[in-house]
Order: sequence, then C-alpha cells, then structure tokens
Amino acid sequence: MRRRNILDRLRGGDRRMIGRSDEVAAMVSKAPKLFPELMAGLWSEDPLVRMRAADAAEKVTRENSELLQSYKRELLGLMVETEEQEVRWHLAAMAPRLRMNGKERQIAISSLNGYLEDRSSIVKTSALQGLADLAQEDPSLRPKVIELLREATRSGTAAMKARGRRLLLRVGTLTNYRLGQRRE
Repeated sequence: MRRRNILDRLRGGDRRMIGRSDEVAAMVSKAPKLFPELMAGLWSEDPLVRMRAADAAEKVTRENSELLQSYKRELLGLMVETEEQEVRWHLAAMAPRLRMNGKERQIAISSLNGYLEDRSSIVKTSALQGLADLAQEDPSLRPKVIELLREATRSGTAAMKARGRRLLLRVGTLTNYRLGQRRE
C-alpha cells in the first residue's frame, strides 16, 4: 500500500476549519524529511491546502526554525505576493525565524508593514507580532515598532489592542533597559 501524501491530509472541508493540519504538523515534527513536501503545499492550487500547509509549517518551525532556512527566498517572495489572509498570518509568524541579511530583512519588514493594511484583524495582529519579533533582534527597528504598537493600542481592533499592549511591554522594556531608563 502506497504511503498517503501528507498534502492529501490537508484537503477537504471549508476555510473555517484547520482540518488535519495539527496531525500533519506532528508527523513532520517527528519526520523532518517530510518538510519539503509540506512546504510544497504553500504553492498548491488548492487554497485549503495552502492555508493548512502554512498553518502546519508555522507550527513545526516553532521548535525547529532551522527547517525554514533553505526556503528563505521563496518565503520572502510569497510574503510579497500572497493576498490570502490565512497564509499571510502564518508567514508573519515565520518570517522572524529566518536568518536574513539587510536586504531580506527590508523585504520582510515591508511585507509586514503592508499586512497592517489588510482587512483581516488576524493578519494585522500577526504583522504586529512579526514586527515586534524582528525588533527584538534589531534595535534600530524598535522606535518605529513601538510607535506602531502604541497606535494599535489606541485605534486597533480589540485583538490588536490586547496584543499591542503585551508587545509594548516586551519591546518597550528592552528599549528602556538598553537606554538605562525605567519602564513606564
């Protein structure tokens, strides 16, 4: 009997369901050699497979971000190109896990800033998180990100306000600590 393709497990149902993406993420976590097959799903013709593959890849790389490195160029290109909110919010989480040079970092930052204009509150909130994660590694980004987070806490959706407050504490604390100042 032929082994079932992991992408076949991501088919069917509707957009409101993650289907079997948790199962696929667990399989790939246990057998990282399956990661290329999972990543191919990000470019599937089936939008359900694309969104679920992005979900599973994001979950797998929480613990093993090294798997993403050989896909850096493709992921940065997909960040620029995709308009699918379900893929965007997972890319926003994965981008900060990449080791990037200055030009690549600018592509990621530009994409995440563009995601702040998305209709989806989840995409906007994920973009804030991605920018804050990048700012944690790059002090030059912190002032701009802190301003975005402050704006989100004033005028964003409920999710953006809550996440913005939490991220402000983290990013603001790093900045204040480096400047020798107390936290507000």
